[in-house]
Amino acid sequence: MLIPNISPCVPRARGGLSKWVGLFILKTLGWKIAGELPANKKFVMAIAPHTSNWDFVICVAVMLALNLRVKFMGKDAIFIWPIKGILIRLGGIAIHRSSKQGVIAQMVQQFEQQEQLILAIAPEGTRSKTIEWKKGFLLIASQAKVPVVPVSLDYRKKEITLLSSSYIGDDIDEELVRFKLNFVGVCAKKPQAV
Repeated sequence: MLIPNISPCVPRARGGLSKWVGLFILKTLGWKIAGELPANKKFVMAIAPHTSNWDFVICVAVMLALNLRVKFMGKDAIFIWPIKGILIRLGGIAIHRSSKQGVIAQMVQQFEQQEQLILAIAPEGTRSKTIEWKKGFLLIASQAKVPVVPVSLDYRKKEITLLSSSYIGDDIDEELVRFKLNFVGVCAKKPQAV
């Protein structure tokens, strides 16, 4: 399997065995990786379309295969024993929705406090059919002054594609329209949910 070149500044994990586990999963399921990551220490990866739990499996396999250190958000209620340790090891960040400081502010603070950070987000915010994507990933990137990397999951091609990164302007509604164009023609696991 062809693995994209990754800049030394991109946050990397240490495990050599996990890389082979990720490659094995992708090869067994018939998936390939295309594109490349930006040479940045911090960025948001916006992964779409998100219609199935299989999306998480594929994304974790890619993360392992590329030896990336990626963080993702989860409501604090799921960070309980016995899965809390696994979620944290995989990169989970518990989000406190009841906090006076909103989710966006919590994540912007994470970017400010960490020297390196890749934050993976599904813009739809759910696996269910949704009319409009959430804007939080764009607001986080804009306020943290980090680029967004669109990542498409195409089940027809069995290909996860790392698309060109871009910084987000002030008009979030316009940015969302522009961003969604990256995913035209991409086949979801459950196309009826898109």
